[in-house]
Amino acid sequence: MTGESARFAVGLDSGTQGTKALVIDFDRADVLGRGYAPHALRPGLKPGESEQDPETWVTALNAALGAALAESKVDPRRVVALGISGQQHGFVPLDDQGRPIRPAKLWNDTSSAAETEWIVQKMGGKWTFIDKLGLSLAPGYTASKILWLKRHEPANYARLARILLPHDFLNYRLTGSLKMEYGDASGTGLMDIRKREWNPEVLAVIEGSLGEKLPPLQHSAEPLGYLREEFGRPFGLSKVLVSSGGGDNMMAAIGTGNVVPGICTLSLGTSGTIFAYSREPFIDPEGEVAAFCDSTGGWLPLICTMNVTNVTERFRALHGLSHEELERSADRVPAGSDGLLFLPFLDGERVPVLPQASGVYFGLNRTTFTAGHMARALMEGTILNLGYGLSRMMSLGLIPRQLRATGGGARSRLWLQIVADIFHLPVETLVEPESAALGAALQAVWCYKREHGQDISITAVAKDGVHPADRAVEPEAGHFDIYETLQGRFNSLWRSLEKEFREHRKVQGENPS
Repeated sequence: MTGESARFAVGLDSGTQGTKALVIDFDRADVLGRGYAPHALRPGLKPGESEQDPETWVTALNAALGAALAESKVDPRRVVALGISGQQHGFVPLDDQGRPIRPAKLWNDTSSAAETEWIVQKMGGKWTFIDKLGLSLAPGYTASKILWLKRHEPANYARLARILLPHDFLNYRLTGSLKMEYGDASGTGLMDIRKREWNPEVLAVIEGSLGEKLPPLQHSAEPLGYLREEFGRPFGLSKVLVSSGGGDNMMAAIGTGNVVPGICTLSLGTSGTIFAYSREPFIDPEGEVAAFCDSTGGWLPLICTMNVTNVTERFRALHGLSHEELERSADRVPAGSDGLLFLPFLDGERVPVLPQASGVYFGLNRTTFTAGHMARALMEGTILNLGYGLSRMMSLGLIPRQLRATGGGARSRLWLQIVADIFHLPVETLVEPESAALGAALQAVWCYKREHGQDISITAVAKDGVHPADRAVEPEAGHFDIYETLQGRFNSLWRSLEKEFREHRKVQGENPS
């Protein structure tokens, strides 16, 4: 559709490594143009620190948007809606002029671990915190970063007037609106996810007046406003409605059609995530499942593991293998790797909670001491680890019927087969791999239609805009018993080794060489 009635939407995903942009057809959600621009982390930081200058996100957004519009060849005056996805949990501190006071601390910045422990203790301990807010507080969440600024940079804290998350900061620059939607806000560790309100007790623990520095919360279906003229003019954009946007996991849920019960999204990247839609708050009393809100008006229970493609990438580099060679080598080994198991905890682990853990091969013998067995055990170990998390979600009431896979690991047919066999579920991939950017565009379409009087659900928008690729990878029932045995042994091993992991870390600390 290219005539006067044609309309288009833009989805932007501002991640840790860079910003991606998609221009889609408003009615069919066909991707017409793509753009990408990188942004690097600040160099020279201490271990555990991860920061970026928010202005680099704005520069990258401009570059990616310009490239996507150019490739699409659409009339920019026909772009009517725009949405932004952003990395979760970041802390963007603004002064009273709306300018960043310092670089943003990102989701993977763990330098505020001591502040996390302090907040939880002041709230009465882990279980009291979960009882009051509906989720546990992880070191990467925004709450502890705010306290870190207060403790470590009091002069900067004295200038703090507004607290935003990365995608909210971009929304602010594009529209001038200072608001937070429920999905991304639920990852701050400051919000009661059941009531969808800032929790006054945790705010008071950090500072009595903290609530004055937080923007008002709003439903994710409500748009922020229209694109500022000075931002849109260089691109030829005119009246563009900007949706609330959301965190990258929330947007990826929309972009994979994960907006109804029964569908789960699996992301196989450096880390691994599994998340699903829930109509009611999904509370894990142990705090292993992150009980987030989603960006459609529901909830998004999520588990995150720290070790997936980072493990196989190190193995590939060690042996000088291409992705294809690694998969061929692993595929020559039978399911279950003849009993060889790998605990993939190279970077410690979040689920299960094993921050001091390390990687372990178990079951090496004359048969399994081969590169192929080790490669397949690596792949199986990452999924058995995710299998523990999925089982935790299922024990709390999740009933998965369909799995949709994204991320770099989803390009491996063998990895998808292992997923299907361990989870006992068919696994789909999608035509559009940039699920977060697509989700942002689809949310923008939804907001636009609602704003113009159309009574439409996000379910209907996602149904029209998310398209499965090829046919699903079906589980092989003959492998179920093998993997059920391995899953039990995997869980038994990491539990047995918890004490040894801690002792090993102490020895490493004493003998850093």
